[in-house]
Amino acid sequence: MWHTTVPMLERQKFSSMMWFRDDLRITDNLALHHARSVGDTAAVYVVESPSPGVRKLGGAASWWLHHSLVSLQASLLELGIPLVIASGNAVDIIPRLAASLQVTTVAWSQRYHKPQAVIDDTVATLLAKQEITSSSFPGALLAEPWEIVTKTASPYRVYTPFAANLQGFLHDRPVAEIPPVPANSGVRLEEKLVELLRAALLDVALLPSHPSRNEPDWAVDFGALWTPGEPAAWRRWDAFSPTLQTAAGRYASERDFPAVAATSGLSPHIRFGEISIRTLYDSARECGDNDDVSRFCAELMWRDFAWNRLYHLPNLATENSRREFDNFPWRSTPDKDFALWCEGNTGFALVDAGMRELRSTGFMHNRVRMVTASLLTKNLGFDWRLGEQWFWDQLVDADPACNPFNWQWVAGCGDDAAPYFRIFNPHNQAKRFDPTNEYITRWVPEYPTMVYPEPMVDAGETRQLALAAYQQIKTNQS
Repeated sequence: MWHTTVPMLERQKFSSMMWFRDDLRITDNLALHHARSVGDTAAVYVVESPSPGVRKLGGAASWWLHHSLVSLQASLLELGIPLVIASGNAVDIIPRLAASLQVTTVAWSQRYHKPQAVIDDTVATLLAKQEITSSSFPGALLAEPWEIVTKTASPYRVYTPFAANLQGFLHDRPVAEIPPVPANSGVRLEEKLVELLRAALLDVALLPSHPSRNEPDWAVDFGALWTPGEPAAWRRWDAFSPTLQTAAGRYASERDFPAVAATSGLSPHIRFGEISIRTLYDSARECGDNDDVSRFCAELMWRDFAWNRLYHLPNLATENSRREFDNFPWRSTPDKDFALWCEGNTGFALVDAGMRELRSTGFMHNRVRMVTASLLTKNLGFDWRLGEQWFWDQLVDADPACNPFNWQWVAGCGDDAAPYFRIFNPHNQAKRFDPTNEYITRWVPEYPTMVYPEPMVDAGETRQLALAAYQQIKTNQS
């Protein structure tokens, strides 16, 4: 479908092209600013085919991406910038489209996963052969992975010293003032072209309701819960940021309670770059010097740490960061026990509430994510990769770095991993963080009646088995 837009675009005169990826915003987008500084700009987003080391986007995240692109396309049209939506191999599409539009330069935001960086380098080489320049810009992280290293220029493997270094780096960095993106001056977008651009987005079949998908519309209720896109991201931030400015703030003290609306709800917006992580950090710091601000900024820095590790460990989603765990006796077959976990029928009420929330909304509270992951890997003994892949397909905020990094952290096989003795007891976690069962009964209405099942395993016994297995790993290592 996107091919049909090219002849109409060729009638316009573009100087530059902006290649959007996980930076679906206009504000504080250095690549877009550069493209516009060159001249009138066309934009493109490619739903890239899976390639070695780069997996297909999960279902829930694809739903989010579709609606985020709808929002971005509308915002760009207000500036006279057409957004072409294509699907396939970016190595083929980007040079071909750039040549068709006769642009002199292509700009994009830096990607930090090695297989994607290889794609970008290949595209840059092909563009150069066509005498088209290319430029990449930072924007997805607080700092580039090569900027935050140890005194010996090695990557950090522990969060605390990493965060201390990053915090100092950010303190010394001036707050950037990014001017608004100017509208195209010499472009006239015909209504027929606008219709074709919108149709091209539908054609890439990101939604489960698309006829080519031939599956139930499991996301039918998502629209009532979520509003993807840059304007919605700013509305969320504007609603949340005042809570960081008060002495009686709730974020630091109540963010672990899943029944309490104490968090920002920004994670999917951040994942797709609808709001700048740098802008969020700087704006949060302007809210004051208190525990809430410190805690919120720490979460943003934890995200940078995950991406820093993915930069150095490109197989983070498939390989144990601590290779001694390659011989750990994980259960690797997704059997009926795994299905009970996926369905939220484990008999552990907090876990079941989280898993049902996930299937219904595409989201799960962070504290509950840790508890559900701990049960799967440490009490049930399943390979963390099975759980990570389930979350990848179910979460609207499924992140290529954070998702596998956090799963390895809980499972014990990752960098800065939760200690061997850190096994979350689901019963104790429920008593501590959902003392009135408000969150649990919201998602598990049959709890605690006779209809609700008994726990599928004994938490205490399986804890001891897990500890013994982990101890064996330590013994073998020594």
